[in-house]
Amino acid sequence: MTNIPETGRTPRVQIRLVILQVLVFSLLLTLGGRLWYLQIRNGAEYADKAKNNHVQQVVQPAVRGSVLDARGVPLADNETRLVVSASRTDLMKIKDKGKDVLTRLAGILDMKPQEVMDKVRLCDAKTPQPCWNGSPYQPIPVTLQATTQQALQIRERPEDFPGITAEPTAVRRYPAPGGANTGQVLGYLSPVTDNEIQAAKTTNSPFLRSDQVGRFGLERTYDKELRGKSGVTRYEVDNLGRVIGEAKNDPAVPGANVVTSIDSRVQAVAEYELNAAMVEARKQNDRNTGVNYKADAGAVVVLESKTGRVVAMASNPTYDPNVWVGGISGKDYAKLTAKESNVPLMNRAIQGQAAPGSIFKVIPTAAAVNAGYAFDGSYPCPSSYSIGGQVFKNFESQGHGSITLGQALEVSCDTVFYALGHQQWLKDGGLKPGKNPAQIFYKTAHQFGLGAETGVDLPGEEKGRVPDREWKQRFWEANKDQWCKVGKKGGTYVELLSYENCLEGNLMRAGDAVNYSIGQGDTLVTPIQMATIYAAIANGGTLYNPTIGKAVISADGKQTQEIQPKAHGKLPMTEETRDKINGALEGVATRGTAAWRFGGWPQKQIPMHAKTGTAEVYGKQTTSWFATYTEDYTVVMTISQGGTGSGASGPAVRNIYNAIYGLDMAGKQDLSKALLPHPESALPKIQPDGSIDAPEVKPYVPPSPEDAPPPALAGPPPAPGTGRQD
Repeated sequence: MTNIPETGRTPRVQIRLVILQVLVFSLLLTLGGRLWYLQIRNGAEYADKAKNNHVQQVVQPAVRGSVLDARGVPLADNETRLVVSASRTDLMKIKDKGKDVLTRLAGILDMKPQEVMDKVRLCDAKTPQPCWNGSPYQPIPVTLQATTQQALQIRERPEDFPGITAEPTAVRRYPAPGGANTGQVLGYLSPVTDNEIQAAKTTNSPFLRSDQVGRFGLERTYDKELRGKSGVTRYEVDNLGRVIGEAKNDPAVPGANVVTSIDSRVQAVAEYELNAAMVEARKQNDRNTGVNYKADAGAVVVLESKTGRVVAMASNPTYDPNVWVGGISGKDYAKLTAKESNVPLMNRAIQGQAAPGSIFKVIPTAAAVNAGYAFDGSYPCPSSYSIGGQVFKNFESQGHGSITLGQALEVSCDTVFYALGHQQWLKDGGLKPGKNPAQIFYKTAHQFGLGAETGVDLPGEEKGRVPDREWKQRFWEANKDQWCKVGKKGGTYVELLSYENCLEGNLMRAGDAVNYSIGQGDTLVTPIQMATIYAAIANGGTLYNPTIGKAVISADGKQTQEIQPKAHGKLPMTEETRDKINGALEGVATRGTAAWRFGGWPQKQIPMHAKTGTAEVYGKQTTSWFATYTEDYTVVMTISQGGTGSGASGPAVRNIYNAIYGLDMAGKQDLSKALLPHPESALPKIQPDGSIDAPEVKPYVPPSPEDAPPPALAGPPPAPGTGRQD
């Protein structure tokens, strides 16, 4: 056998081994580098991604806290219902986009297929209600009132109802205790939107897709406290979706309870009496036209005089906030937004703006004293006041001779204030004012808080308007082009008015000043502003922010955060002036324009103060105003197109006070029937299990006609031409 020498093959083998080693080392180096890149350099990022890819979240909605009245009676709470929901995400995966599933579901729920499909479609600018304005990734409620039998049919046949769930769920409820609807004060809920979710990511109170949020009223103001924090359980799953363990569990934290200063009993009385006054006003006719009053809207506010806390707040027309629970139906939405409904969603107590008429006169009275006029001086009250060729008349053209400012308030003499307003206009320079005109009548109104928000803890408050020279200039600049376009010399009334405004709409005319002096013209106020002012007169001069929230109490009752009243100013008058105005307003209730509505009132026991107002509005019937206060409470009512102040609003305001103090129409008091003879400060107690021992609220029983006071006590209404009813 021939031997092959080793030295003949060694170089080739060595070369091959070297190449193989280089390849192996290169591969190992590549793998090592990749491993370093994945585990060291970007290890944390890929670990998080891997974890998220294998984690599923299950959300447990937090139970929303209750809104309670001052005694612990729920105004808004929750009840457990069987809720049937549809997952739009799952339905969109089906070939027909879930149409057959929703049709079968409609049959189970005794609904029309189109009705169910409308519930789960998404809202946009072109989609009418009903539709879903929440996140498309969360379950959409189809019905909140499923029966047990309906829920069982759905759960026993999951193959027929993919993406459909039927679960017991805590649902918002507005129980209206004793008939106290409190709709505009409470507000309502609707699903959180994607925009809100994105916007809330930077806050310490982010939203989950399943959250319901407050849209108006207290539900919005105290949404963060009421909402609580939803629970999230995170499960680890494998690639097949099977649960292999629990990664983390954040339990749900129930929302806190908001205790308010609202008393549901007084709220029920206020709502009933406001509506009754409007109904009665529609039966009366305007003496000037013979046409019945429309009385199309109104509001009433009841405040604690010494704190500014809101005891009751009613707005009419109103609505039932329960219609929003689970998504409003197309029928209900159309009803709420129809023109003939007259905007029931609007809270006219804080958003309704109107000329105040004679209840405004406390402001020019204070302004006159500050300008140097003596409160007890002598001022002529003729039946009319002339400026050039224009005549401004007293209500019903009644004159009262020479009277004091206090008496001018009592009999509501317009011409006294016309003269004061005109004189101040002249001092400011009239049509050609100096560089810095005093405008004391206007500046005093600002100091009273008009033209600004009161700070009430409700969203959407309007500021009203003080039509001073600065406002006139801004208004003219904003409307000049349109006026000049429409205006025509010698044309129709509107064309002529536009022509004049085009040329001189920025000028403060004498007529503007005298109209302003009695709360007319371009002056606008809200009921809450006037209630705040009259409460300040009652309490010695402090302008409090009207406050509804009284305390935030944790779900278990262990933590309480009280909400203290805050003030935003003091009345611009001395204590002496305040006392004299206070005395004059007492005279209004005892011998002035409101006396016929307070016949038999126990004046020595519970001193009553009042001011009536009948505001004239161009193109409409007069607005009724009635502002009143005692040491304890302030009540202001207004009725749009309702007639005179004391004529339309007077009886209702009297009945509210009677219910609060336990009085009959003859002035006899029965404390066992009194709702709130004095404001209460104690907070309701919430037990560790969340229960509240709330007292029963009985429906309000209005006084019968037989309860009216004897004529000797009530006194007749002022006859036309002999006195005022404004």
